[in-house]
Amino acid sequence: MGFLFVDGLEIEDIMNGPPGFPASIKLYKHTARALKFFETTKEKNSDITVKQRLMTAICESDAIGFKTCKEIEGPYCQFLENKLNKPILLAGPIVPKPQSLTLDAKWADWLNKFKPKSVIFCAFGSEAVLNKSQFEELLLGFELTGFPFLIALRPPLGVDKIEEALPKGFEERTKERGIVHGDWAPQQLILKHPSVGSFFTHCGYGSRWEGLMSHCQLVVLPHVADQYIHARLLSRDLKVGVEVEKGDEDGLFTKEDVHRAIMAAMTEDSKIGKEVKENHDKWREFLLKEGLESDYFDNFVENMWALLE
Repeated sequence: MGFLFVDGLEIEDIMNGPPGFPASIKLYKHTARALKFFETTKEKNSDITVKQRLMTAICESDAIGFKTCKEIEGPYCQFLENKLNKPILLAGPIVPKPQSLTLDAKWADWLNKFKPKSVIFCAFGSEAVLNKSQFEELLLGFELTGFPFLIALRPPLGVDKIEEALPKGFEERTKERGIVHGDWAPQQLILKHPSVGSFFTHCGYGSRWEGLMSHCQLVVLPHVADQYIHARLLSRDLKVGVEVEKGDEDGLFTKEDVHRAIMAAMTEDSKIGKEVKENHDKWREFLLKEGLESDYFDNFVENMWALLE
């Protein structure tokens, strides 16, 4: 939402965010170009742009509510409060509830074959779909690491079955240590398995919180819109994960980029890996604090009532 307050369409301005916006989140050029969508695209059967509609709703409201907490996103919320001169109400973080279900045997039996904290789990949610060449680069990057991996992704664009998109010889070379699954997988339960040591995520909103609550090293590879901002928050602000480098202009990544990020997070003697683990442990402990969610939500409701008085 803070990026809606960028004035003009210059790429450099959009990349850096509006004046006074916290500097740790800076966008790629290709991401900044995508944000022009809000500035230039008009609503269907209307003369107003998407940005105009959003800004009208924001400016005419009495307050704005977010499902987050000041400890994690406080500077960004403060920026909006100063900019809008109206209350920003926080309803607290999303702390996934422990699941009583057990991991299906087909996943558990396979994961049980590997050492603790050695498996990389990769999932990009239900919407993110790569093109075939980027899909291949991703898989080849996993192969380069030498670590066992479980990848749950939708088939790439133009491909019906995940098996049809595998790089030549990939399945044979990695059959003892890798699974590429073309459908949904029980993410929370897999992340809890003791053999899983890294979560390779697209940084969607729900996955961001599930990743923070896990004991896995986080590697982030955003694809669209808010995912880039979530990824920068985790990798550059909170420093709890490693972001895969992409091309500034085209947004493309290589197998070497994937390999480099995973090794930085997973290798035992990695300084970056140690730093993100320490920070991750700190934030997970904070999110597990007794009463955190309920206190935030009680305060949210009280502030809502106060607006009506």
